[in-house]
Amino acid sequence: MTSSVGFTLVQLRYFLVAAESGSMTAASAQLHIAQSAVSTAVYNLERDLQAQLFIRRRGRGLTLTPAGRRLQLQARELLGRARDIEREARGGGEDISGPVAVGCFVTLAPYYLPALFSECTHRYPGIEIDVVEAEAEQLIRSLRAGHIDVALTYDLGLSGDAEVRSETIARAPAYAIVPADHPLAGRGSVELTELAAEPLVLLDLPHSRDYFRALVAATGTEPDVRYRTQSYETVRSMVARGLGYSVLNQRPETSQTYGGGEIAALELRDGRPPLEVKLVYMDGVTQTARTRAVADQLRHIATHHNVPDWIGENQGTPMYSKRSP
Repeated sequence: MTSSVGFTLVQLRYFLVAAESGSMTAASAQLHIAQSAVSTAVYNLERDLQAQLFIRRRGRGLTLTPAGRRLQLQARELLGRARDIEREARGGGEDISGPVAVGCFVTLAPYYLPALFSECTHRYPGIEIDVVEAEAEQLIRSLRAGHIDVALTYDLGLSGDAEVRSETIARAPAYAIVPADHPLAGRGSVELTELAAEPLVLLDLPHSRDYFRALVAATGTEPDVRYRTQSYETVRSMVARGLGYSVLNQRPETSQTYGGGEIAALELRDGRPPLEVKLVYMDGVTQTARTRAVADQLRHIATHHNVPDWIGENQGTPMYSKRSP
């Protein structure tokens, strides 16, 4: 026989709604029950777990304690598993449905998200995908907070993070872009040292900016960052206007820019390792069937779908790694 536990799934549900809404009053309105029922459920949960889950301040709502933040992640997982068990018990195990929150690095989104929505609409019409597009650091914060189930991002800022598990699904080598009429435009490939003395148009995202600057600095030349922008397409348009060169990783199939100009892409012969495109999860959290289905589609897109050749250079089976401190 298995030993009993002191709390219920209902208590966990009320706790989660209270944590997400920030107050007992808002939680009761969302759940359509009396506020006293929510307060009592949370109080009993704290008593059973012998842990304070909220800091309660009059007029300022609820703030999760460290124990409460940990329980928030675990409760989401447990309730998700409970829904999976219920569906399987009813004979609907193959009917994968429900919400999945996916975080995507902003410059990877155009390559992956349209295909992801298309494939999931066809294969899993019951899955509801909610997307957060952001840079790597924000995606990891959202993952830790339980706002997303899985993140698709570059291997930027992940090193030394013991709380996440990552899987490489593709590799993206850096390449340079220059105006179509640049003297080196027809070369096909260059040494970065041939461009390093020219103005650099920098894709100015956290971690990305350090990565690109380091590539240029490795040539022994201090990058001449003349222009900065957080927009990938703005970088391309500025280069097409002759304002400088840039270094990127994601490569569209067209050389045309939104502004009507044209750029030339040049492979780099510097031998720098490519950036890894990764699926990232919280370590120790069991993924729901619907999250696993979405992750499978992202792997498929990386290797088989209508994504530029460079992004699907998987070089074998996916690699799993838990980052150690």
